[in-house]
Amino acid sequence: MGRAVTVATCALNQWALDFDGNLQRILSSIDIAKSKGARYRIGPELEICGYGCSDHYYESDTLLHSFQVLAKLLESPATRDIICDVGMPVLHRNVRYNCRVIFLNKKILLIRPKISLANAGNYRELRWFTPWSKARQVEEYFLPRIIQEVTEQETVPFGDAVLATRDTCLGAEICEELWAPNSPHIEMGLDGVEIFTNSSGSHHVLRKAHTRVDLVNSATAKNGGIYILANQKGCDGDRLYYDGCAMISLNGETVAQGSQFSLDDVEVVVATLDLEDVRSYRAEISSRNLAASKVNPYPRVKVNFALSCSDDVAVPTCMPIQWRHHSPEEEISLGPACWLWDYLRRSKQAGFLLPLSGGIDSSATACIVYSMCHQVCLAVRNGNADVLADARRIVNDETYVPEEPRELCKRVFTTCYMASENSSQDTCNRAKLLAEQIGSYHINLNIDVAVKAVVGIFSMVTGRTPRFAACGGSSRENLALQNVQARIRMVLAYLFAQLTLWTRGIPGGLLVLGSANVDESLRGYLTKYDCSSADINPIGGVSKTDLKNFIQYCIENFQLTALRSIMSAPPTAELEPLVDGQVAQTDEVDMGMTYAELSVYGKLRKIAKAGPYSMFCKLIHMWKAVCTPREVASKVKHFFRMYSVNRHKMTTLTPSYHAENYSPDDNRFDLRPFLYNTTWSWQFRCIDKQVNAL
Repeated sequence: MGRAVTVATCALNQWALDFDGNLQRILSSIDIAKSKGARYRIGPELEICGYGCSDHYYESDTLLHSFQVLAKLLESPATRDIICDVGMPVLHRNVRYNCRVIFLNKKILLIRPKISLANAGNYRELRWFTPWSKARQVEEYFLPRIIQEVTEQETVPFGDAVLATRDTCLGAEICEELWAPNSPHIEMGLDGVEIFTNSSGSHHVLRKAHTRVDLVNSATAKNGGIYILANQKGCDGDRLYYDGCAMISLNGETVAQGSQFSLDDVEVVVATLDLEDVRSYRAEISSRNLAASKVNPYPRVKVNFALSCSDDVAVPTCMPIQWRHHSPEEEISLGPACWLWDYLRRSKQAGFLLPLSGGIDSSATACIVYSMCHQVCLAVRNGNADVLADARRIVNDETYVPEEPRELCKRVFTTCYMASENSSQDTCNRAKLLAEQIGSYHINLNIDVAVKAVVGIFSMVTGRTPRFAACGGSSRENLALQNVQARIRMVLAYLFAQLTLWTRGIPGGLLVLGSANVDESLRGYLTKYDCSSADINPIGGVSKTDLKNFIQYCIENFQLTALRSIMSAPPTAELEPLVDGQVAQTDEVDMGMTYAELSVYGKLRKIAKAGPYSMFCKLIHMWKAVCTPREVASKVKHFFRMYSVNRHKMTTLTPSYHAENYSPDDNRFDLRPFLYNTTWSWQFRCIDKQVNAL
């Protein structure tokens, strides 16, 4: 009868504009899918050129090379007797579309343009593409000559259509269309489409995976059907980490799940499913059937091919599974670690250097590098030849086999404690002990000579010597002296990153890691061009609260006991003089707010879209048990003053792993002025009026 269909989805670690690598990963996924009996294979969004091409989409070269790769795929023996669904940009009648190109046996069946474009947060698809607005309509697309020569087709259907094979009907969605309130799968399902496909370019955000999984399962829970989701995986050239989670769902239940984080460049998920399960599920939903009888039909592209075999009674089908979600602490341990590995191997550097202060932020960054080393050793043990080859190239040893994380850490990770006269022995000891436990190559140095030299130049030129507030100086002098220390640490970090391996007789240079968290960036509690200025920052999108929880996770899972004393110590910059040998300066006192409060401000400002007045109105209810309205007003005003005064620092913020939806990243995600009227006079008067009324 032909009822068991075997389909494949995948998560590919594509890289923007890496046409050679992208082609090989696509072909590898098709080979794996065929070897597992699949008759249909779908890949991630824009997988041929890589999703993150940004303004390179404007270039005709990107279109040309995408078609050249498509020609290679059409010609390849690997694509015989399997329907292949690949993503690429296509120019149709001088309009650029984000498309799926679906082909079988050297013939293009359909080019399906994206209908709903992602254009919020990190996404800017409307900048480069136009949505297809002609619902249930197709046009003729005239193929370029390089494709005509392979397919012997002059034109192919282009538009909003579905595929009708000999045994079922398939309809495509592209990423954002699943999230849209009027998702195409609703109408397609009513029109008899049994298999829905979705190619995504969906990036990781803490606590987001369950939302995607719920959307996929709910897509078929009410309407029945099979839903196949593919997604990109890895760092394709910027701040985002695409987190895989390729999956297949049947009638509202997950039947196959791919990993969210891994170092595998190619991961293929295959499932065999019974079409009769879809038909019987739909048959008893009377409301669905009444709506289906009135639906406006989709154009159908007939395909003389079946996803099932005629004799498949003995073919076992997949059963529902329970999706396992990572905890936020696991996500922090795995996501940024995989992102760092991609960045390290693709930048062709020899490792990382981290200024390790002995505080929570830099220690969390060190733990993420240690987690990366864990992932590398695990991948090598599991037989990943690509990871092994990358590791050997990074450490410049063709016989090296990474077996133990601490030993790998010693080769690729340098930590540096930069003491000053204001540093305590406690932080020095904490940094040293953590470095010993993770295995990093650790350096201790003192910056006082450099600080005195810089301040000495100023004194020689001006005849004035600035003093700390503790020594009778003004707030201006105090801040300037703190900034000198912080900026000298940045200069030294880059010097040691460039030359440390040279002193050890090892080729290559090191990437400098930053360790400012998302809350400090939002408040501007950092020195511009200090140690927060680095090549990349794996924790720049993570809150202080989540970092503390992550540190506890590392104590329990990596047995890093040095972290216990780091957890219990109050966060401090250690830039002001010690009092009786003890730290007198703490972050929260300096900031005039707690880290917990900062997280609340950040979420209200960005996610809830609250300005000063709206934030005040929300917080008088949220904090009514602990603050009077006047106290809330004071806190809100202080936050917005500090945020606006320091917003200019976001323009030079180190590229950071995107993990939170309230990130203040000025590059793409959080577009704001950086020169504000910091008095907020009108807004604050509105707050004062309400305070007086209350």
